[in-house]
Amino acid sequence: MKRYVYINDDESSHELYCDNRISNRKYTVLNFLPKNLWEQFSRFMNQYFLLIACLQLWSLITPVNPASTWGPLIFIFAVSASKEAWDDYNRYLSDKKANEKLVWVVRQGIRKHIQAQDIHVGNIVWLRENDEVPCDLVLIGTSDPQGLCYVETSALDGETDLKTRLIPTACMGIDFELLHKIKGVIECPNPDKDIRRFDANLRLFPPFIDNDVCPLTIKNTILQSCYLRNTEWACGVAIYTGNETKLGMSRGIPEPKLTAMDAMIDKLTGAIFVFQIVVVMVLGIAGNVWKDTEARKQWYVLYPLEGPWYELLVIPLRFELLCSIMIPISIKVSLDLVKSLYAKFIDWDSEMIDYETGIPSHATNTAISEDLGQVEYIMTDKTGTLTENRMIFRRCCISGVFYGNESGDALKDTRLLSAVAGCSTDVVQFLTVMAICNTVIPIKSKTGAILYKAQSQDEDALVNAAAQLHMVYVNKNANTLEIRFNSSVIKYEVLETLEFTSDRKRMSVVVKDCQNGKIVLLSKGADEAILPYAYDGQQTRTFIEAVEQYAQLGLRTLCLAWRELTEDEYQEWSLMFKEASSTLIDREWRIAEVCTRLEHDFEVLGVTAIEDRLQDGVPETIETLRKAGINFWMLTGDKQNTAIQIALSCNFISPEPKGQLLLIDGKTEDEVCRSLERVLLTMRITSSEPKDVAFAVDGWALEIALKHYRKAFTELAILSRTAICCRVTPSQKAQLVELLKSCDYRTLAIGDGGNDVRMIQQADIGVGISGREGLQAARAADYSIGKFRFLKRLILVHGRYSYNRTAFLSQYSFYKSLVICFIQIFFSFISGVSGTSLFNSVSLMAYNVFYTSVPVLASVLDKDLSEGTVMQHPQILFYCQAGRLLNPSTFAGWFGRSLFHAIVVFVITIHAYAYEKSEMEELSMVALSGCIWLQAFVVALETNSFTIVQHLAIWGNLVAFYVINWIFSAIPASGMYTIMFRLCRQPSYWITMFLIVAAGMGPVLALKYFRYTYRPSKINTLQQAERMGGPILTLGNIEPQQRSIEKEVSPLSISQPKSRSPTPVYEPLLSDSPNSSRRSLGSRSSSSYSRNCKDN
Repeated sequence: MKRYVYINDDESSHELYCDNRISNRKYTVLNFLPKNLWEQFSRFMNQYFLLIACLQLWSLITPVNPASTWGPLIFIFAVSASKEAWDDYNRYLSDKKANEKLVWVVRQGIRKHIQAQDIHVGNIVWLRENDEVPCDLVLIGTSDPQGLCYVETSALDGETDLKTRLIPTACMGIDFELLHKIKGVIECPNPDKDIRRFDANLRLFPPFIDNDVCPLTIKNTILQSCYLRNTEWACGVAIYTGNETKLGMSRGIPEPKLTAMDAMIDKLTGAIFVFQIVVVMVLGIAGNVWKDTEARKQWYVLYPLEGPWYELLVIPLRFELLCSIMIPISIKVSLDLVKSLYAKFIDWDSEMIDYETGIPSHATNTAISEDLGQVEYIMTDKTGTLTENRMIFRRCCISGVFYGNESGDALKDTRLLSAVAGCSTDVVQFLTVMAICNTVIPIKSKTGAILYKAQSQDEDALVNAAAQLHMVYVNKNANTLEIRFNSSVIKYEVLETLEFTSDRKRMSVVVKDCQNGKIVLLSKGADEAILPYAYDGQQTRTFIEAVEQYAQLGLRTLCLAWRELTEDEYQEWSLMFKEASSTLIDREWRIAEVCTRLEHDFEVLGVTAIEDRLQDGVPETIETLRKAGINFWMLTGDKQNTAIQIALSCNFISPEPKGQLLLIDGKTEDEVCRSLERVLLTMRITSSEPKDVAFAVDGWALEIALKHYRKAFTELAILSRTAICCRVTPSQKAQLVELLKSCDYRTLAIGDGGNDVRMIQQADIGVGISGREGLQAARAADYSIGKFRFLKRLILVHGRYSYNRTAFLSQYSFYKSLVICFIQIFFSFISGVSGTSLFNSVSLMAYNVFYTSVPVLASVLDKDLSEGTVMQHPQILFYCQAGRLLNPSTFAGWFGRSLFHAIVVFVITIHAYAYEKSEMEELSMVALSGCIWLQAFVVALETNSFTIVQHLAIWGNLVAFYVINWIFSAIPASGMYTIMFRLCRQPSYWITMFLIVAAGMGPVLALKYFRYTYRPSKINTLQQAERMGGPILTLGNIEPQQRSIEKEVSPLSISQPKSRSPTPVYEPLLSDSPNSSRRSLGSRSSSSYSRNCKDN
């Protein structure tokens, strides 16, 4: 689909396309309440509580006042709705500010000042220097005589370097006074969110030009939210407006990510719900039986002889209402609150600030912090992520001569300097390609010095190196380049630019020497994109050796080449290129096809080698995270040997004999099959050996493996802790992340550039580095950091603490609800199984919302170990990865504790106060007091590090319980009049509280002491060492062995997985035995296929 934009036509486009009003609001005043309620009730848990609250309105069945459920429910909904309303109001203010900004447009041939929201498609918009672009425009004029303008695109892609934009060739030379009268039509595609692509055509109406088609690209546009810089004025035609701009189309709410812990909580909630239904059915049947047998014998029970048709449902429904609190109503709000605090802890962490750039760490996604503690695979980019992305020209090979090998710096090599001074033809051609085969823009500073604005760090390094060798790129005037070599000035006319693509892996320019009229094709690119296309007869062995030698040193290589073109050859090709550039369908593919018709028969000039240094702390970070059991994959577009050398230097892989690197290569299916089979066989044989085995694969072989041998490659991925994937495209990076996710691994992807965005968004956790390639990766990620080394602290400290705290909070929330529910169930056995509530409505509401929530929220400050100990002993992350703190086994423990504590509270309370010893209200208050006392000690027992905040939350909450109830006891209409006054004066009440705490906490303390003393975990050992102040030299082996794989190998049946062995999820997930094997939640097995892999 496409649209036709008529330039400067005030009528034709108004009804077809929207105006420029921006609206990012989610709600309006009228639809806020129904829409927000609909969203909240779309969740199963909210639907459940709404049903319970509605049932409580039926006075015949409700055992408590409906306020006990409606109060918390309305409070929780009000909190969520208020947050949504506040966020939406801020969006409204932002939209209002943008919509009411004043801009200049042409209306009926006259320039007028209007609000930005009144711009329509086809209007001509005028901009002045430093103006923000109000909508997507196609440039038609600028103050620059050559039709250039400079824009800052940081709001779009985070890149701070200025970009050049130019007017279409059809608009060149149009007088300033005539621009507001221009007429024509732009044929362009319908709005999309691709900010790097715009394939359109322009036709100007006479008298400007006679309907000649002029192709348009993204370089002829300036997009909404960019800023005009270093240009006095510019004007353009509005093509996309309002929410249909490229920026507006790319806005949106990303798909929420479900953490492993959230998934487990959902499963446990489902299990509790099933348990609740069973209890309700059993008690409902028992209640009806008792009613029809025993109840009618009691003179004080006035049941009618014949009841209504729904009589059998009354008691079961009463028990359903009583047991509804088994699922805590406040768990979601509590978890959302503490997760927001976890994210703030990351933002506030002063140890994760990059002081070199002043960039702090930032958590964009506040819902997945605990997943950081369960990461098993890290997929990392290389350039700019592991390295600094600061390119330095180090060596080169020109016509078979190596420069810089002795000194390590070609710029200081006297032989090269002599060749430059002697105007060696080969060297001059080589330097010419370095200087002008690029998209760099030279800018003269006020002091006269020439500064280069480059979109690529490689191009910046090459142009600066050429300048230091006296081939200085001086100026660019429209299509004319000026080069100063020694004392002479050389001018070239740029005829065409063949831009770099990840498929072609090279870029070229066609230039015409203004002195002799020769047309030359200059190219640079990867070795596999240049050397195979050399002319017949040229010896490329020296260049291949140079590429290999430089790659062994970890340097980035580029091959430079050129080819002289005849006038006829160029003209014939130019017509095809113009036709391909004008098509609106598959333009990129057709241009690439036309480019290949020209990029052949190269004369290879030489090879450049550029150094990209490792960031500080990268080797130490990788080594520490490896000790934590995290596997690493490097996904890079760089050459294999370069990637391997970087991997060796940063502890990514181990050198021989400790490590072994296996290569997967091949250009055909059979070659890749044999290579994959050989590597997989070796990997299986060495899987039981203490050897660090890794594999490396290039993009071509990877594409074949993923397409034809996916199962075999997946098995290889499971067996290997380390992989190096070279020459991979952004889509292949995302495919590899998806492959590991399909095997139930928790993946983290980290990168710094726009080519890493797909990988970052595909992973369970995306981390972006705010680097020299801009902020695209950081903006698309869940977390952004300034340097790779901060990843260690992000995972080991923030991830681990978040996991531990969330595991306790979620299980405690169920525990406190189950305690009160079990007491209600036990009470039913002495109240005729009638579904009568022991507790009044006010007490139940206060119990859920206040008494038991405040102490546990203080757990967000709890630390089982100090940060220094955690960083020193990273292997304890295994406990989080294996789900030791939240799984069916630990939940069963909390379930048992709640049942035990309910029995203790009920039995002691009943024997002390029941059977005519006190009123019903006193019995209820004693039981509630026992629950509050027990839970204060439970929270205190589970707290590892006390601060003043935690003491206030735990013991201050206990004091507040009595203060609040004394106040209620003083109110006659409260239903609790004088109860707490009477109880607190009785010694038996305090004795009862002591007995409840002693009986409830005694066995728990004894069990904890036994486990701490006789079966301590590694964490207990570290805690003891911290308390005693002594060092821990070794923790022993808590790292699981590699998963055992069947040793028998059959020809490519290796790709067929074995069925998983049925391993119970409640089996201990970590053992202190050296032979322990890790199992993650979801029952991962140790058979031939230890995961439930999905074969696409």
